[in-house]
Amino acid sequence: MRMRIAGMVGAPLGVLLAGLASAQVEPSATELNKKLTNPVSEIWSLQFQENNFRVSPRPGEDDRWNTNLIFQPVMPVAINADWNLITRPVLPLFVSAPHPDPEPGDPANIGRSTAFGDITLMQLVAPSPELAGNWLLGAGPTWIFPTGGSDFTGQDQYQVGPAALVGYLSEKWMLGGLFQNWWSFAGSDKRPPVAQMNFQPIAAYFLPNGWSVGYSGNILANWKDDAGSDWTVPIGMAVAKVVKLGKLPVKFGLGVQWMAVQPDLYGQQWNIQLNLTPVIPKLIRGHLVDPGEMQFGMPPRGN
Repeated sequence: MRMRIAGMVGAPLGVLLAGLASAQVEPSATELNKKLTNPVSEIWSLQFQENNFRVSPRPGEDDRWNTNLIFQPVMPVAINADWNLITRPVLPLFVSAPHPDPEPGDPANIGRSTAFGDITLMQLVAPSPELAGNWLLGAGPTWIFPTGGSDFTGQDQYQVGPAALVGYLSEKWMLGGLFQNWWSFAGSDKRPPVAQMNFQPIAAYFLPNGWSVGYSGNILANWKDDAGSDWTVPIGMAVAKVVKLGKLPVKFGLGVQWMAVQPDLYGQQWNIQLNLTPVIPKLIRGHLVDPGEMQFGMPPRGN
């Protein structure tokens, strides 16, 4: 199934990126790395992230792999000269999750489901660097839609809540945090209500030639978990580099995380994370307050 999905996504994506590469006029690799690390920069990108979690079903059980592949385009659009709208959907192209096998009726049996996951959509309104200086600020709504292909790869609940970013960018480093919280408001009556949080610490140090090192991991909380610990707290490190494949800038990243705190049942123990992020030109240009002057699609060559 993973190969089928990769083929369906890879063929049209390769055609798109080949065309996009010819239109690139980019700053240095280090400046691109800063922009790709900044959640509210004006740069457009297409991020692919694979997480390979090692999870513990229950005490006494052997650990299992929980793997997911996430596609996350980042699409900033200017509201006016001082404010931007950052749209960041997160599409789990596949989630391969171990779970109690319901077929034999024995909870000690472990099954596995591989399917599409729930889509997350975050939109942040952020001031431009001309207005905020070195501060990274943003706020807006975040949604989760029940698109999971199985009971074990999605929560079957519509969810909404706030998202907020606070950070600071200097010449060599970036520090901050991106917070999201969701509460369910509709969905299947057969599934429990949901209240959960995702906090992404941002800490990166930028080196010459497009290299960077920094923190890796997301702090998770399940406010309605009755089965043991509510929290997942990782300690991790990531290394990344921006390179050019022909004329196309691409950021490669590798992160390793160990979970200092995790749920008792099916809690994440550690994770190996791979990131691939091509940079693309802006496909929506102009200001939302002046829709008649907006331009869509590939920019003219050289712009």
